[in-house]
Amino acid sequence: MPQQDRIRRMTPPRDYQAPSTAEKAFNRIFGYMAGLGLAPSFIYLLEVKGRKSGKTHSTAVNLVELNGKKFLVAPRGRTQWVKNAEASGEVMLKRGVRRKFRLRPLAESEKPEILKLYLSSYKGAVQRFFPVSPDASLEAFAQIAAGYPAFELIPA
Repeated sequence: MPQQDRIRRMTPPRDYQAPSTAEKAFNRIFGYMAGLGLAPSFIYLLEVKGRKSGKTHSTAVNLVELNGKKFLVAPRGRTQWVKNAEASGEVMLKRGVRRKFRLRPLAESEKPEILKLYLSSYKGAVQRFFPVSPDASLEAFAQIAAGYPAFELIPA
């Protein structure tokens, strides 16, 4: 196995990795800034209705684009926003202006290229959630794809 394809040993997969208190604060700040259109261009405020409460929840997210399509990846796994988005089938993204998107969950076979692009784009922020490096092969990303929900965003 080539060096870059080594997959770090990880504890058994959890449903998701909860953010620390500091990460929650950071996400709130950047989410607020993104909502106003003041954050870096790749950060958006994701809004989704709670699957049980119906209340709108929000969090900061990073998007990737490939071949003119936008994709959303959950590096922490099946977070609450993922579960809510799967239940509703749609989300709102805000960068100054709100835009509604339908979600198309990616098949496992579609994820490796998107995960590799996502990790390459945001390595500093998300490497700790991935057991492979950005230069790993697509086969290495295929081995871990099941642990990372990913969606194509389709304008509604």
